[in-house]
Amino acid sequence: MGHGKLRKFAENATFSCLLQPSAGELLSDGYFALKDHPVKGHWNEKMFAKPQPVVLELGCGKGEYTIDLARRYPEFNYIGVDIKGARLWKGAKEAHESALGNVAFLRTRIEFITAFFAPGEVSRIWLTFSDPQMKSENSRLTSPLFLERYRRMLVPGGDVRLKTDSRFLHEYTKAVVAANGLRLTACTDDLYGSARLDEPALYEVQTYYEKMFLEMGLKITYLSFIIDHAGDYVYPDFDAPYWRSVEGPRRSFSHRT
Repeated sequence: MGHGKLRKFAENATFSCLLQPSAGELLSDGYFALKDHPVKGHWNEKMFAKPQPVVLELGCGKGEYTIDLARRYPEFNYIGVDIKGARLWKGAKEAHESALGNVAFLRTRIEFITAFFAPGEVSRIWLTFSDPQMKSENSRLTSPLFLERYRRMLVPGGDVRLKTDSRFLHEYTKAVVAANGLRLTACTDDLYGSARLDEPALYEVQTYYEKMFLEMGLKITYLSFIIDHAGDYVYPDFDAPYWRSVEGPRRSFSHRT
C-alpha cells in the first residue's frame, strides 16, 4: 500500500463526519443476521448539526456530488456511502475543513446498508454512475433485492434517483419499475438533450465521471421513482444480452470498479 493511501487512512480517523464501522462487528452473527450499528435511528442527533430530512448517495466515490448537494440544499442532511476509504477521504476532508454541518460519510458495503438506517430515517436515495453489474443481477443497485433494502429505511413516498451513463442499467431499472407497478416520476435517456427536466440541480451538480462523459459526447440518462410497494418485489423480463450489445465497450473505464 502506498504512503499516500496510508496518510489518507490515518487522516480519515480524525474526521468526525466519517463513520468507519468494523465489518466484523456487523457480521458477528453471520451475513443474514447483520447486527445494527448504534447510529441506526440516530443519524440526526449523532452526526449532524441539526435534525433534517436525510438523503443518501450510494457509491459516492470521492463525495463531490454529496458535498455539492449539501451546499445547495442546506435544509437536508446528506450522507455519502462508499467502501473505499481513500476515495471518501477527499469528501470527508472537504466537509471537515468547510465545517459543513449537514454532511456525513459512511464507509461500508452497500449490501450492509440496512444495519445503519431505521425505518423512515431516509427521505431520498441517489445512485450516481453505479456499476451496471451486467453479469450479476442481484448486484445491481436497482435490483429487487436492493429495492427491498431501501424500502425498509425510506419514508413513505421516498424516492430513488438514478443518474448513469449506462443505458443497460437505465433500461434494466425501467423494467424493474414496470414489473412492480412503481410510480415513475421522471425519465429520460438523454438528460442533457433538448427536452430538459424542470430541475436545475440535475444539470448543475455533476460528478467527476459525468463531466468526463459529457466532454466525450456521451449521453447521460436519468430516472426517479417511488418504491412504495405492497408485497415482494418481482424480477423483470429483461433482454440483458441485447442491452449489453447496445452498451458498447466503454464500460471498461466508465464506472468505479
